[in-house]
Amino acid sequence: MTDDVRLRRGRGSLGFSFFVQGVTFALLVTRIPAIQDRYGISDGLLPAFLAAVPVLAGVASVATEHLVRRVAPSTVLRWAQPFVLLSLLGVGAGRQMWHVALALGAFGLSVGALDASMNMLGVSLQRAYGRSIMLGFHAAYSLGGILGASAAWAGAHWHLDLFTSYLPAVVVLLPLVVHGSRSYVDQQAGAGQVQEKGLGAGGFRLLLPLCLVMAAAYIGDSTVSNWSAKYLQDVLGSSEQLATVPYNVYMVTTLLGRAVGDFGVRRFGAVAVVRIGTLVAAGGFAVVAAAPGAWWGMVGFTLLGFGLCVIVPQTFAAAGRAFPTASDTAIARLNIFNYVGFLIGSPLVGGIGDAWSYRGAMLVPMVLVLVTLFHARSFGADRARYGVGHERPRVVDVGRGGNEV
Repeated sequence: MTDDVRLRRGRGSLGFSFFVQGVTFALLVTRIPAIQDRYGISDGLLPAFLAAVPVLAGVASVATEHLVRRVAPSTVLRWAQPFVLLSLLGVGAGRQMWHVALALGAFGLSVGALDASMNMLGVSLQRAYGRSIMLGFHAAYSLGGILGASAAWAGAHWHLDLFTSYLPAVVVLLPLVVHGSRSYVDQQAGAGQVQEKGLGAGGFRLLLPLCLVMAAAYIGDSTVSNWSAKYLQDVLGSSEQLATVPYNVYMVTTLLGRAVGDFGVRRFGAVAVVRIGTLVAAGGFAVVAAAPGAWWGMVGFTLLGFGLCVIVPQTFAAAGRAFPTASDTAIARLNIFNYVGFLIGSPLVGGIGDAWSYRGAMLVPMVLVLVTLFHARSFGADRARYGVGHERPRVVDVGRGGNEV
């Protein structure tokens, strides 16, 4: 098999894995009220169940850092993704509270390994391409999230129980994931990319700015996912039906921004794209905070989708560039701050909103996201269009099957 065919298949199979993860995660989080009702989880106990998933995912991300020193990231992903799908089905199949606790625990552990290994493969495949392709993978995740949320809406609309709602997705996606996993492409040994045992204290200090950026981006993302509907209805006076729209708009604009983001990185460089995205996201929070009515709020959430969507994929890519001989370790540690941001974001905004005002609370993620501007240099040289400091003039074009960029 020629290298261009192998890379093309690797890119397609990994993109499908991102898509499946988007579907799976959306099916879980959008049916939380149904999960709560099915197992009789009280409002007081629910936050503990929800917090356990990212906490366990962070633990699994740390474990993956050590595991990939012995086995390839593709092997971790090949096993983790089926477990994620099966644990989702387990969430819908149980009857007692300990059943859902076990299923959510398995989901958290497997999703942490999946997120880390998936982004490891994405960064190494981007290195093989010699040009930006990471945003395309995350666009596939966004597309999966939209379809998963739509499927969850259909299940709720037709009053399907959780198992019946989840079963078709698992039956369809599981064999496709297993089949596609045979085409994953790990980074090539012998090309100056042998993995070190770790980053060391000095290495982690260099990684820390990217960790802060990752946490801030997910604080912003969790603010939209957890508070957009309440904000539009309670603060801006929208109808209950209109209040469901901002998150869907956010997901669509995230997809659109990521679909074209790689072209922006190739043309203007990662630093410029991240800076622009940061300013657009901060502007979105400012519009939301100052919005006189629901439709201006919608404008703000639209800007947030276009702004935040570029930050996370480019943060993973920047870690791979900064630590070319220890990229798997760097990505596993960076991935932990995905879950840190997710854990902090919702209670932070909610606490400030309850104690002060929800308009004021929207300014907090705005300020945190703006911190990215101070760390923009961590994403590479100003003129760098790919993480190694230049874009190769001729590479395998997996997307079109040709040999020119």
